[in-house]
Amino acid sequence: MANPLSFLGEIHTAVSLIPVVAGLYSFVRYRAILPETGAGKAYLGSLALSVVTSFGLSSTGGFNPGHALGLMTLFVAGVCLVLPKLRFLGRLIPYVRNFGLSFTYFLLWVPGINETLSRLPPSHPIGNGPDSPPVQTALLAWVVLFAIGSLYQGFMVYRSRAARAAL
Repeated sequence: MANPLSFLGEIHTAVSLIPVVAGLYSFVRYRAILPETGAGKAYLGSLALSVVTSFGLSSTGGFNPGHALGLMTLFVAGVCLVLPKLRFLGRLIPYVRNFGLSFTYFLLWVPGINETLSRLPPSHPIGNGPDSPPVQTALLAWVVLFAIGSLYQGFMVYRSRAARAAL
């Protein structure tokens, strides 16, 4: 049987669902996470809160790879927020920004996939940690989906820039 969630674990899980939904909404509506939209602001704010609440959780009793992913996620999100000010990147800014914010969504799901498959269904979880084959297979599928989505986003940025240039 899977380990039950602590009260903080329940709060963290509930908070972590907000960026999942806001990010998915952004991808469907805008084909990207756009920080200037309401969904983008909700995504980034709840993502930060999700990372902060994760620091009170640890199955190993200290800093773990999930915490490192959280810090990396916040770093990437922060860089994406300042990218428009980095004029030397020129035409690369929308590509890098879309990729970076999509990467934060990708990273958000890495521990989520592991924890979900290691806890559900409660009576007989599908996986038993990051080294279990079902978790590794799901993570591989997630990497492939991320790669395909990133290529699609790059194409969409290129297409929108080409359409604007034709006007």
